[in-house]
Amino acid sequence: MYCVKKMTDDMYWVGANDRRLALFENLYPIPAGVSYNAYLILDEKTVLIDTVDKGAAALFFENIEKVLAGRSLDYLIINHMEPDHAAAIGDLIRRYPDLKIVSNAKAITMIRQYFDFDVEACAIAVKEGEILSIGRHVFRFLMAPMVHWPETMVTYDEADRILYSGDAFGTFGAVNGNLYADEMNFERDWLPDARRYYANIVGKYGAQVQALLKKAAGLEIAAICPLHGPVWRKGLDWFIGKYDLWSSWQPEEQAVMIAYGSIYGHTENAAEILAFELAEAGVRNIVMYDVSSTDVSHLVAEAFRCSHLVLACSTHNAEIFPPMHHFLLDLKAHNMQNRTVALIENGTWASSSGKLMAELLSGMKTMDLLEGTVSLRSAATEDQRVALRDMAQRIAASLNG
Repeated sequence: MYCVKKMTDDMYWVGANDRRLALFENLYPIPAGVSYNAYLILDEKTVLIDTVDKGAAALFFENIEKVLAGRSLDYLIINHMEPDHAAAIGDLIRRYPDLKIVSNAKAITMIRQYFDFDVEACAIAVKEGEILSIGRHVFRFLMAPMVHWPETMVTYDEADRILYSGDAFGTFGAVNGNLYADEMNFERDWLPDARRYYANIVGKYGAQVQALLKKAAGLEIAAICPLHGPVWRKGLDWFIGKYDLWSSWQPEEQAVMIAYGSIYGHTENAAEILAFELAEAGVRNIVMYDVSSTDVSHLVAEAFRCSHLVLACSTHNAEIFPPMHHFLLDLKAHNMQNRTVALIENGTWASSSGKLMAELLSGMKTMDLLEGTVSLRSAATEDQRVALRDMAQRIAASLNG
């Protein structure tokens, strides 16, 4: 049965939710599911903005048929060709053979790569700033390459001042009846997954996000309609501000994240001692994560949030403990920068994790490595407790500086 929402006098949400999918992109855990947002506008002509993943296609087509109510579908605007938004293109062409697909040249090339139909017969290629008028609505197209694929663009409806933003401003999580961010406690219930979505999906491409934010600043925007998660009609500046911080790799909070890789618990114990010493030094915003049991997508998201990182790691086969190594490589892959970092290493013999972590961090931009790596030789001693206390004092001073 169809499930749609009328959002303006002539614009409808016709997307779908997926609460069964365990891994987004077969990689990122999504226990709260995900939404695939698509939007249908009825004017002198009809326009569908983006499609859905193939797993949600059946409901998607029911939604379209309900809203069209017998009308033809004239245009499909494709902002982003990733299959969770473009998988239904082929079936749309079969159902609506006169449909015209509007996108940029790079996206049209990708359509040819994914589908076997005469793309040239139905494709309309648009460039930066060009428009499509369908009556009252005039859509202006703005290119947003690498946010987060090279063909990505966004679409601005000049009539209703709505920015259809593609993957930008998206969020993990299925929507639960309420579609607008102001209808829910977004900061409490959604912000962690919004941050995790940005950090892991888009986070590498901060410079490109900054370029898009500059374009958006020149528009009068009444609402932002992303391809995942809630729609924004209030508090836009607050969420855009988050994107500005994240995309410039500025820490969202003055906070300490302690990530530890511990084989038998001794490195974890040292990390715990440090946390208590930080608290004694007056630090209140502290989080701890076991890299072996915390999905790396959460670790990366927290690194985007926190100003200070402590990496406590056992040596394993003369290398960095593998889950910690994975985390550090992910940070590097997402261009992590502008953080203060302290290191704790452990090894019963030939400890090398501290040196190797420092080498990896040296390949990242503006990562301020605090002097004085704390080195354990198996279990912490009283001397090392003193060293951890000193580290806590230096971190606290850095937070207050």
